[in-house]
Amino acid sequence: MLVVSVFSVIIILGASSANVDEYTVPKLDVDNLDNGYHGLVKENETLVEVTPAIRAIGASVCSFRIVNKHHGEAPFEIISKENGYAELRARRSLNCEKRKNYKFDIAAVGCNERQSVSATVHITVSDVNEYAPTFSEPSYVRQVDEGRIYGEIVRVEATDRDCTPKFGDVCKYEILTPDQPFVIDVDGVIKNTEALDYERSHNHILSVVAYDCGMRQSLPVMVTIKVNKVCRLGWRGLPERVDYAPTTGKQELFPSASLELCDVPCNIRELRTRVDLATRHIGKGCDRDTYSVQSQRKLCGASPSAIDLLPSPGVGAEWTKPLISDEGHESDQMFEFDGSSTAVSIPNHVLDHNLPPTFTFATWMRHAQHPNQDKHIKEHILCSADDHKMNRHHYALFVRNCRLILLLRRDFSEGDLNIFRPAEWRWKIPQICDDQWHHYAINVRFPDVELFIDGQIFHTEKKNPEVIDDWPLHPTKGINTTLTVGACWQGSDNKMKHHLKGYLAGLSVLVGETEKPEVLSCLHQCKESLQVPAMELLQPGMELLTNSDLTEVTVEGDNRTNLETLVRKVGYVNTREFPTAGRRNIRLTTTVTCDNGKTVKVPDAQTYVMVLKPQTPSIHLNGTGNMARKYEDFRMGVRVLADIHITGEQKLDKCSLTIYPNLNPDHENLGVPEEMLKRLGMAARISKDGVIITGSDMVFNYQQVLRLIVYTNRKPAYYLNRVFKLSCSELNGRFTSNEYVQTLTVIHPQPKDPLPAHATINQHSVLMRPAAVMSRDYMPSEHMAMVATGGSHAVTIIVVICIGFLLFMIILGVIRIRAAHHKTGAEEQESEMTWDDSALTITVNPMENAERKLEGNQAEFSDSDQSDSESSSDDDNMEGSCRIPDSSEDEEEPPVRSRKHDYQNISQLEWDHTTM
Repeated sequence: MLVVSVFSVIIILGASSANVDEYTVPKLDVDNLDNGYHGLVKENETLVEVTPAIRAIGASVCSFRIVNKHHGEAPFEIISKENGYAELRARRSLNCEKRKNYKFDIAAVGCNERQSVSATVHITVSDVNEYAPTFSEPSYVRQVDEGRIYGEIVRVEATDRDCTPKFGDVCKYEILTPDQPFVIDVDGVIKNTEALDYERSHNHILSVVAYDCGMRQSLPVMVTIKVNKVCRLGWRGLPERVDYAPTTGKQELFPSASLELCDVPCNIRELRTRVDLATRHIGKGCDRDTYSVQSQRKLCGASPSAIDLLPSPGVGAEWTKPLISDEGHESDQMFEFDGSSTAVSIPNHVLDHNLPPTFTFATWMRHAQHPNQDKHIKEHILCSADDHKMNRHHYALFVRNCRLILLLRRDFSEGDLNIFRPAEWRWKIPQICDDQWHHYAINVRFPDVELFIDGQIFHTEKKNPEVIDDWPLHPTKGINTTLTVGACWQGSDNKMKHHLKGYLAGLSVLVGETEKPEVLSCLHQCKESLQVPAMELLQPGMELLTNSDLTEVTVEGDNRTNLETLVRKVGYVNTREFPTAGRRNIRLTTTVTCDNGKTVKVPDAQTYVMVLKPQTPSIHLNGTGNMARKYEDFRMGVRVLADIHITGEQKLDKCSLTIYPNLNPDHENLGVPEEMLKRLGMAARISKDGVIITGSDMVFNYQQVLRLIVYTNRKPAYYLNRVFKLSCSELNGRFTSNEYVQTLTVIHPQPKDPLPAHATINQHSVLMRPAAVMSRDYMPSEHMAMVATGGSHAVTIIVVICIGFLLFMIILGVIRIRAAHHKTGAEEQESEMTWDDSALTITVNPMENAERKLEGNQAEFSDSDQSDSESSSDDDNMEGSCRIPDSSEDEEEPPVRSRKHDYQNISQLEWDHTTM
């Protein structure tokens, strides 16, 4: 009965549940029925991405249906999935271009056929970039005149059939044809970037494409731009740019040049064309940055006796430090003079102020005209005047009113006081005020004077130069002279006056001889220049002219055809192996002279030579890198670069050897082979930092000079090693070598005797000795001040301790002697009271043994160096805790050298009780 009852209950409950499902209505699982669902489907796909996902809850769902079509068509179907979910699919591929949006309602249908409340579905068809832009015209043709820049030549237009702006708008136009002087903007407007030339091209054919915003490219359309010939006065067929590779020799600049004269309104009497090469783009012009003034003088064979009055600031040339340097490198500086304050006085040891009758002044100068300046103002390049009381100018070179003036006043002792002699030469030359660099040299063999400008002698003209005679200077006593550059010293005012406003470089004086004309010509000769056409091409009535440095070529005459032929043969050449890369501007200036004397100016034509970068040479230094030498070797001198090898380059113009730490002039020095340097025309500048060798020469000669550099150290015991760093360069520092490091190690001798056991008395002082005796050449720079201030205190404390210890030992000895005289007793008592001199020693200098032991063991020393000459003397005074040496000779001796005294040990003094 119980089983039957339970079964009956289950049947009843099942029936009740079935009745519940029968009356339950499904519900769409969406937050807001008004917003409904939003779907996105691509043109080439059928699955719709619906947000949120379609789902029904509340009852068993058997299907979903579209219950309302708002726009008459809904090509979609709803497919049921598990757990009440469904997906929406398009029945066919949709086309965004035909219809972009769909809207309809959906409802869920339960298995009991009951239907949920409907919700709206909004469908958007996503565009696919299926169409490329197309141009509105199959081709475009326009005509333009040559020689004009147009804001708009033609406008092309393309459209796209895609339905959305992303793929349906045209975002870009492009000209596919390369190397054409045209551009196109985003609106399809084509314009030219330079004036078109009929001779260069009669028409230009461009291939143009359009891109939509999805970067889909159209088929190209052809745009033809025809150039109409317009007669325009000027040169045609000039290249826009001429590339020049170093060491390739001459290259013609205008092989296709032609001169268009159109309808010149007169009969032509003469044509004149000048080709200019601009070489002032670097420093003093002519690509001179590749060599310093001194190297250039050496290469040209100038006299090595010339004295440089404006060297680069440095050791031995401190007087140029106040000047303002402009452009140029360290080894070839150009100095600016401001016309009011910048000037320097030349030390007396540099140049004897009394010049002989034969000498040469030479300098590079750049000077401009100053319109508002009084024409009587003097601007001194060089001046020798009385140093006090008086204002007499003995000799001077200055500028006044765009004239270069040389003043030479004879001394009263040089001749009859009643005879006028030439005293002032005034040259009126345009170069003085053209604000360009020029080289000036004045050769004097009194009374004959010659001026060279840019290597060419100035030919005397009528009253040019104007020569002024004057009396000799009257005799005076107690008057010396002051030699200045950039101004003149006024002794009565005790200040500089007549300042120069301009630039100077390479100012030199050659005493007792004059520079040869060929040397002066070489100093200015440009390694880059224009090449003149062959003279056999010159026809009658035509003339060919050049300037001194071949940077200007002028063709003139009445034959237009021959003029064009000659201009086509003008070339460019650069003979430097490593010229400075960059642009050299070329200008053609042409004038037409008519029979009636009227001149017609032809527009200037310009192009440029691009000197390509040469292959960079390599300079490599190598050697052993490490050397070890004994004390005596250092005292006699060690060749630090004895096995240096230089490879990779033919020439050098500078080598720098630096020593770290700096040299201590108290006991260190570097020596160079002066005779060899003089013979080779090279120069060496030695300082505490090392040595700098300059002068353009072969690598072999530099190598020989470097191998003969000698390092000497009279106190090698102060050091563990010395580090030398070498670097070399060529062409004024443009090409540099690797940095070669040479380490020179000091071999310290081992001590002969070990430290006695009883020498440990006053061990505290012994342990302090290394810090006291260590040379400050090995101290870190940050501890220098501490050592300098604390050294005297340490010495005082050590001396006090030693004196106290000696007094104590003396008193103890006296007490024991007195006790020995008063005691009489047994043999062992008498033996006990006898002074035992073998067991008792007095340490006078306990730190001296420690010093020697420490010097024998190099590992206990610090490796730091310092090269202060005062530290050397301080270290000498700290030789021992109780002894100060009388001279530095003891310090120089090897630590194991036996002292000349009668002591058995250098740190012990036997007590001689027999004399007490």
